[in-house]
Amino acid sequence: DDQIERERASQRLAGGCCALAAVYLMGKFYVANAGDSRAIIIRNGEIIPMSREFTPETERQRLQFLAFLRPELLGKEFTHLEFPRRIQPKELGKKMLYRDQSMNGWAYKKIEEDDLKFPLIYGEGKKARVMATIGVTRGLGDHDLKVFSSNIHIKPFLSCFPEVRVYDLTQYEHCPDDVLVLGTDGLWDVTNDKEVAGVVMEVLTSYEPNDPCRYTMVAQELVVRSRGVLKERGWRLANDKLGSGDDISVFVIPLGGPGNYT
Repeated sequence: DDQIERERASQRLAGGCCALAAVYLMGKFYVANAGDSRAIIIRNGEIIPMSREFTPETERQRLQFLAFLRPELLGKEFTHLEFPRRIQPKELGKKMLYRDQSMNGWAYKKIEEDDLKFPLIYGEGKKARVMATIGVTRGLGDHDLKVFSSNIHIKPFLSCFPEVRVYDLTQYEHCPDDVLVLGTDGLWDVTNDKEVAGVVMEVLTSYEPNDPCRYTMVAQELVVRSRGVLKERGWRLANDKLGSGDDISVFVIPLGGPGNYT
């Protein structure tokens, strides 16, 4: 992240990206995630999450706490408090549900002038945004990202530090059908863990256990199914829902070799 900041002027590159990395070292997998890509292990049909998405919703309290400590980052245009919906001027003096950086649940407060500011986090699910601008809260780059038509920098709220999870391969005997799946949000936006596991099992069983191309074919099938088929109304999945409109990158990594197969 520091290197991207140093080089952004000389290379004339703006923007940023999420990062998901898997490192195998001395019998263990270390999976580090910063952003909304995800990784799962499928072992004997069981799904083991190896990461979680970092979004304005999942990191609400961290973002609110930073804004609470450093209100100058909000540029006098945003409030760190969260409300179920946008507050209207006519609601001044009335009571409304809210929550701050220390709350999991909701409580009532009397609406004041300051509460009319735009909320730091707005929207739900994939539509949630920090300062109405960005939908991921960890990643690399975005040093010059500002709120539209303002001089408010968003980078202070974005973390480049990943969450790391460790999986000890020596604790289990793995067969060739046990895999680690790494995928960008283009995959997970339209395909859940169970569906991914289903595709993995379906494709792997159609190949011999010692056929190395079987894992490439699983990754390819996951990409194809997530993109869908181009129809008159755009890219559509098998259930006729919209296919992924984002980039889709998938790695399928075997955890066990043919010699482990039973």
